Amino acid sequence: MPRTELPLELLPAWLALNDVSLYDAKVSQIEGKGCGLVADRNLSTAGGDTFDIPALLTVPHALVLNAEAVEEYAKEDRNFRQLLDAAGRQSARGDILLFLLVQLFHSTSPRKNSVCVSNGWTEYVKFLPSSVPVPTLWTEEERALLRGTTLDSALNAKMLALTHEFDYIREKSSSIPLWEETLWESNDIHLTNWFLLDAWYRSRCLELPKSGESMVPCLDMANHSSEANAYYDENSRDEVVLLLRPQCSVSKGEELTIDYGAKKSPAEMLFSYGIIEPLWTTERLTLPLEPFPDDPLGKAKLHVFDGPATVVIKRADDGHMQWESPFAYIMCVNEEDGLEFKILQETDGTRHLKLFWQDADVTESAGSFESLIQSHPLHAVLKLRVVTVVQGRLQEQLEEMLSAPVPSSASPSTALAPVRSSCVDAAALLRDMEAKSLESAVEMLEEQRLQLLSDESVVAYLGSMETAENDLAGDEASNGDDDFS
Repeated sequence: MPRTELPLELLPAWLALNDVSLYDAKVSQIEGKGCGLVADRNLSTAGGDTFDIPALLTVPHALVLNAEAVEEYAKEDRNFRQLLDAAGRQSARGDILLFLLVQLFHSTSPRKNSVCVSNGWTEYVKFLPSSVPVPTLWTEEERALLRGTTLDSALNAKMLALTHEFDYIREKSSSIPLWEETLWESNDIHLTNWFLLDAWYRSRCLELPKSGESMVPCLDMANHSSEANAYYDENSRDEVVLLLRPQCSVSKGEELTIDYGAKKSPAEMLFSYGIIEPLWTTERLTLPLEPFPDDPLGKAKLHVFDGPATVVIKRADDGHMQWESPFAYIMCVNEEDGLEFKILQETDGTRHLKLFWQDADVTESAGSFESLIQSHPLHAVLKLRVVTVVQGRLQEQLEEMLSAPVPSSASPSTALAPVRSSCVDAAALLRDMEAKSLESAVEMLEEQRLQLLSDESVVAYLGSMETAENDLAGDEASNGDDDFS
């Protein structure tokens, strides 16, 4: 669907029409970043007296786009309410994207008898970019640069999920004649539009103190910096405001930036915002973890486990690597250790899968096996299993990364879709960061493994296992001789 886009020069008119105020700031093009907010004069809170410095940006609560706003809009527009009832109400994010889909269509294909009610967002979406640097909008050749990184599998899963979402919306909305004619018979809406809406949401959604996850017009044009000079808040009138940080000075023409999240990993920043910084201070990786393929209880463990089946490694403030994986602990215990599953049937016939450890019902504590195994006689042995599994998973990821082609400007491309240098640089930087983290974590786990191998209970256990194996081998040899004779 060809989009109607408006130049930034027309944004002040939209701001005035919708009671959005910019004070001592303006929206401008920032080299290498697209749009951004810049100071219109010298600003400072360095003296400590901030009472005379008003909000740089004030956005009315009515323009804040979140799940509550979508519900309010549905009350005003019965056509949209039909669509929301049929294809929405799965998640707050999904409802917001459905709202944006309708506004995108309406802003691009206005009709005499419009199918939806116009609002501030109908025009505002015309100021949003058609290109967002998040990997879901990269070309196939550009996405291939991420092979071996933790973002590779996450990206594939996300794109598959977006495709399923779009197919679901098309199926459900096609049962409504108005929307079947409006969206699908005209062939104006495509999967690429849904990918773009998702990119807008991920790259522009903010966590507001009162309103929660929301999109805020104009504030969403503020770029990220780990050394941000501004921050956003909600005032007593529930307006969203942008304020200069305390003890901060900004020169005229300098960019006003906010912090998108200091605790987000480089992969998360690239995935959500399409940016990655060389000096990123948060060192954190998340890897998926699957049950052993030959574990008969594998599916049951996943069913009762309340949380993601992942391994997380991160660097602590003291510089040491740490790891956590609650699922790895339940993954590495079996029936012979004291694990048991039972089916509980209620009086109404409802059946529940229950998890038992050492004859105690621990269904509600399935994610706490790290503490549950502490009292087990073979605690160190169980811990050794977990450490070995986690180390193996990290080593597997590291080997996959090192075997993948190194991103470079010489990466394959076509004349129609050349690989952008920004994608090459981002993928190469992510790969370098993650490789260093994985190497450090593997070394740390090796130290833990060697320490556990020297534990008295582990030495005794492994010794008994070796003796049992030797006895079994001897019995098999004796049986073989008897059979031969």
